Amino acid sequence: MTARATYRESGPGRLPQLREDPSMPTVLSKPRAIASAACRTPWGEAAAGLPGAAEVELPKVVGFVVSRFSPLVHDVVTACLGEPGSTDDLVGAAGPRTAVVLATLFGDTTTTDTATQRLVAGQVHSPLLFFQSVTTSILGHLTKRYGITGQLTCLSAGGDLATEAFRAADLLLDQDAVEQVLVIGVETAPGERATWVHGRTAAEDGLDALPAGDAAVALLLRRTGTGLPELCGLPEEPDRPAGPTVPWSAPFGWLRALVETAQAADRVRSGRVTQTVIHSTGPDRFRVGPLAP
Repeated sequence: MTARATYRESGPGRLPQLREDPSMPTVLSKPRAIASAACRTPWGEAAAGLPGAAEVELPKVVGFVVSRFSPLVHDVVTACLGEPGSTDDLVGAAGPRTAVVLATLFGDTTTTDTATQRLVAGQVHSPLLFFQSVTTSILGHLTKRYGITGQLTCLSAGGDLATEAFRAADLLLDQDAVEQVLVIGVETAPGERATWVHGRTAAEDGLDALPAGDAAVALLLRRTGTGLPELCGLPEEPDRPAGPTVPWSAPFGWLRALVETAQAADRVRSGRVTQTVIHSTGPDRFRVGPLAP
């Protein structure tokens, strides 16, 4: 069983410290380079001060209706990979050697609930809702735009879903045919049904917390060269007086670890290092740092 996360006081750039469990394999078999990262969070007042806050509604995606799940994935992936065919495109000719891992606890609940409500009301079922009810439908749209033909994987797990996403990406990067993996974490604001289900199963099944609103994170991980030098850890924050605190990343729920990883990568990169990597420091523990000079 996956170890549960235990958090210290943290600010932007700090990563979760996960409880040691000798029976669990490390998250990553070797350090992995973080080529790019992006976050998208709820727009409006709910997003004030959060990474990737969108000031306006996300652009619509042709063929996707009603739900913000697919536009959210589309927007965060484009921010992470750059516009297809542009000078910022991080896929380019590497499309056949690019894999994708999408992690979500409940998936597109808006589409599922809308389709169910229409069925109960005796209305004609919309073909678009049937199409986009499959989580990989937006991935198919994106892989066509970027020319990605590598493996597509969708994950849902009760506990430590972010860790499982990193572990899946690590396994893919161990394959010779894969050079980079796009890791996506996404969840829409929990509706009435998702909240009801989560509230009744979280304690029994160990479900991770849900985010407070729509949120998505994308990280592009790549293989690094062999014989890497030791990594420089991030500077520790000074001790603070004991007392109840609310971490800055708490509204992200289970996406918190992915958001903190993206923010830590940006923090390290701002120091003008040549390469940012994520690496395991023990069972279900991971940390971001630069390559040592």
